[in-house]
Amino acid sequence: MSNSAATRAGRPAIPATPPPPPGPATVPGTGGRRTLLLAAGVVLLALNLRPALVAVSPLTDTIRADSGMSAASVSLLTALPLLCFGLLAPLAPRIGRRLGTERALLATMALICAGTALRLIDSVAALFAGTVVIGAGIAVANVLLPGLIKRDFSTRTGLMTGLYSMSLFGGAALAAGVTLPVRQAGDMAWRTTLACWGALALVALLVWLPQVRGRSAVATARAAAHPVRGLWRSPLAWQVTGYMGLQSLSYYAAAAWLPTLLTDAGTSPANAGWMLSFSSLLGITGSFLAPVVAGRRIGTGALSVLGAVLCALGLIGLLVAPVAGAYLWMVLLGLGQGVAISLALLFILHRAPDARHTAQLSGMAQCLGYTLAATGPAVLGAIHDASHTWTLPLIVLLVLLIPQIAAGLGASRPLHVAGRP
Repeated sequence: MSNSAATRAGRPAIPATPPPPPGPATVPGTGGRRTLLLAAGVVLLALNLRPALVAVSPLTDTIRADSGMSAASVSLLTALPLLCFGLLAPLAPRIGRRLGTERALLATMALICAGTALRLIDSVAALFAGTVVIGAGIAVANVLLPGLIKRDFSTRTGLMTGLYSMSLFGGAALAAGVTLPVRQAGDMAWRTTLACWGALALVALLVWLPQVRGRSAVATARAAAHPVRGLWRSPLAWQVTGYMGLQSLSYYAAAAWLPTLLTDAGTSPANAGWMLSFSSLLGITGSFLAPVVAGRRIGTGALSVLGAVLCALGLIGLLVAPVAGAYLWMVLLGLGQGVAISLALLFILHRAPDARHTAQLSGMAQCLGYTLAATGPAVLGAIHDASHTWTLPLIVLLVLLIPQIAAGLGASRPLHVAGRP
């Protein structure tokens, strides 16, 4: 479609000869060392955005036995943070403008530390309250980090998106793989085991402190920026949002119930937890490579189809031979989910013309996307409780890959979302 045709259709076209993209924000003292420190901080922050949630999955049976909660109730420990992601996402850009992005991100790590400490209290209410606090911290970080990448790494968005999404999967793999071994090695209660993940957030908080001190003036100046209006009327923004929600639903539903599914099929609990970790390790590869090669060797539309096909093959394998072919299914599922999450983040960055639009689009996509995703673990748990089998939940996940492909193809169009300053 030509630029004039796109304009008549009500969609802003990307200029035929766009000006060179701006470099990283100019901050006194910025250099190679500072850029590396900022990148390391982003990686550490991203590493903390999944472990406190994924660590619940290997401990699900233990939590149920100790607390007496039903499968659907335990699934809320995964669903509640996702609801926080959705409900708080629209507020995150406003928080970033008020506090400054760097200070707001520091606060998110403090919330994760506080939430993990709260879950130490021997009370089901405290367990859920701590989970909500953790979800609030992660919700704000989820939205602000893509905007920071767009602002400070505008010429390296592919590489930084790869590192960011790779860190998300790395944190998930770490939590899935070492939660049970750490518990067994330390002979710890499950509450103590969950609380251990606060140490990783504390490390990120300490590493991020120099960013707050060194960039406070710039953050304060940017905090006065006006929000973007009109994104909720953009069809392209809705396609980005749809892709974010559907791939998140698939990921969190699988992460919540995969160990239980494998255990029910005859796998030992320790090996089932390892399979989830192994899948996440493969996800690291897919999540890093997809944004790096996107637009160079293969288009984002083709990548969105590839990611869904890999997930479909993994889910079909779990239907047919969950134990015998477990490693192959984890490879396929992990690679497919890795490609999907990195594309969801890349769509937010590429479909937004600047950092302000990125933050607002990120807020919209994660508001509705994670609200949709929050239904996944609870609905699949309820379907399993009603059918006493994992066949129907897996079929539901397979069917949802069809609209995910459609949304991915729509979000791959080389346009910018419509929005007014």
